[in-house]
Amino acid sequence: MTSTTDQSPAKASRSHPWIRLIVDYGGMALFFVAFVTKLRWVASAGGLGWTIAVGGHAPADVVQATVWLMIGSAAGLTLGLVVERRLAPMPLIAGGLALVFGGLTLVFHDPRIIKMKFTVVNAIFGLTLIGGLALRKNLLKRLLGEQLDLPESAWRQLSLRYALYFLCMATLNEAIWRTQSDRVWVLFRGPGEFGCVILFSLAQIPFMMRYLKSSEPPPPPTD
Repeated sequence: MTSTTDQSPAKASRSHPWIRLIVDYGGMALFFVAFVTKLRWVASAGGLGWTIAVGGHAPADVVQATVWLMIGSAAGLTLGLVVERRLAPMPLIAGGLALVFGGLTLVFHDPRIIKMKFTVVNAIFGLTLIGGLALRKNLLKRLLGEQLDLPESAWRQLSLRYALYFLCMATLNEAIWRTQSDRVWVLFRGPGEFGCVILFSLAQIPFMMRYLKSSEPPPPPTD
């Protein structure tokens, strides 16, 4: 999702769809590629410095791939800040937690930590939306209100749907990483999670078409 609280033309002109994709999914895409290709840092001959290795007989390693998740997340956030001169709140939270959980994963060399990051991010998003509804503050409307012209009742329903989606994804992540192999979990976090985002977004179109005064579908949620 993208923050749209500033409605000035100058702000809108700085919005670039390809930048949003990099900010939202760049870190996860690099993580997936690094895991599948066994992209990793290895000590150079003689123990002086480090070099990048690809493939080989080394097993695919979530911890090694986490390095690239952190690099991709930091680069995406930096690119978004430089080009658009802003950071949308949801990518900022997801990217910031990727750096925190990624750092802890590397320090303790424990892949369970980065796996739990997806659970924590989605739980935060879901509970925040529900908390906002309880306080009569529709946070989803604040994020997307400029892009979607919906009545208040539709905003409440859409916000609840997004909240339940995030909580379901958090629960699903917990079930998968605790019961399945690293490879299965990475497939879920890469193409699997992206597919869920697309399917969920498409499923909201019939609902919105009953109320929407604009033809734009909702942007997909991010982790």
